[in-house]
Amino acid sequence: MGAGTKTIPCRGLVVKGLAAYYNPSMPEGIPLPKRVFDLLLTIPGLVIISPLLVVTAVLVRLKLGSPILFRQTRPGYKGRLFTLYKFRSMTDKHTPNGTLLPDAERLTPFGRFLRSSSLDELPELFNVLRGEMSLVGPRPLLTAYLERYSPEQARRHNVLPGMAGWAQVNGRNAVTWEDKFKMDVWYVDHWSLWLDIKILALTLVKVIRREGINQPGSATASEFTGSPRD
Repeated sequence: MGAGTKTIPCRGLVVKGLAAYYNPSMPEGIPLPKRVFDLLLTIPGLVIISPLLVVTAVLVRLKLGSPILFRQTRPGYKGRLFTLYKFRSMTDKHTPNGTLLPDAERLTPFGRFLRSSSLDELPELFNVLRGEMSLVGPRPLLTAYLERYSPEQARRHNVLPGMAGWAQVNGRNAVTWEDKFKMDVWYVDHWSLWLDIKILALTLVKVIRREGINQPGSATASEFTGSPRD
């Protein structure tokens, strides 16, 4: 397994692995209070939830096979690329000619549970620890979207991407891409620690209620193909 999996076998290894993943530095332009807030919650949080990480990892291995972690390059602060870690939630089933089946056919009931409970996103805490993400911020999306943003939408990358966000607590995947990006930019312009605390509290409510997981009639979020141009 890759480097991203060494932190999940047991609580002791999680604690030891924090040193390897911990990065106290932050990109220039990120407020110090935000970074301190992230670390104060993330470091003890990883230790506390380490048994949950272990159980989830074992279940993923048993039900979906290997690899346990899903890794993908995503754009972060100012569009800088980093490797995002999540628990795998889909199978790797292919058509006879080797093409991956559609997401809806690869997303198992267990995978749906991981997503609806947000358990699949727990490994992103290591991205927060490394300073690549924040607990709160616009969600890190696909690199292909970078060239599809309008200049205004691209401002969502003026802050660290987050595990939770203003758009997520106001509809998550059940709102349009344009509305999501407007809310992302609103967050960039109105950031404060109190806003982050509010978003985290609202996120907990959303996760418990499992609201806004997907767009109506879709197993996963639709692809962003670009905004209409005048």
